[in-house]
Amino acid sequence: MNLKNKNTLWMIGGSIVFLIILFVVAQNLQDVEVIIRKAGVAGPFMAIALFCIFALTPIPAEPLTLFCIYFFGPIPGSFITWIGGVCAALVEYNFGLHMRKIADVEKTIKKLPFGLNKMPIESPFFLIFGRLIPGYGGKIISLIAGIHHVPIRRYLWTTALTTFLGSVLLAFGGYHLLRFLKH
Repeated sequence: MNLKNKNTLWMIGGSIVFLIILFVVAQNLQDVEVIIRKAGVAGPFMAIALFCIFALTPIPAEPLTLFCIYFFGPIPGSFITWIGGVCAALVEYNFGLHMRKIADVEKTIKKLPFGLNKMPIESPFFLIFGRLIPGYGGKIISLIAGIHHVPIRRYLWTTALTTFLGSVLLAFGGYHLLRFLKH
């Protein structure tokens, strides 16, 4: 069995295991809070692991972010959210690297319309401001960066910067909003 077939086999097997985990988590999403609460000291690590699980899914991490900042408080919650967001982005980046190995993306990239094949993917400005696109901007930037083999150091510092700013803004704004709604 050649390397490409082995990679494809591992990718399919990993995807099946991942989908099973995702299905169990999605079916028990209301229990995630209970699981993290009962984990005690390991609760933050459990939350970070959930960020990584949500990384390659259409499930947004914002509810988990809000839970973390509400349960752990704004400062620890923003730190946990930041670490979880960076770890999730690295999972997405790694997935992009593997997508490039498995699929022949060179031909597809050359055929992109509207000059999209000439975008400055490795530019720090592209990596930072692309993440600011609401919704799935961060996921798309991570995958594209992996596919294009953006140097890991550049990818990591731009991701850490934007994720930190987003975590702090969401943590403090969300924390006070949740406190206001609770009273």
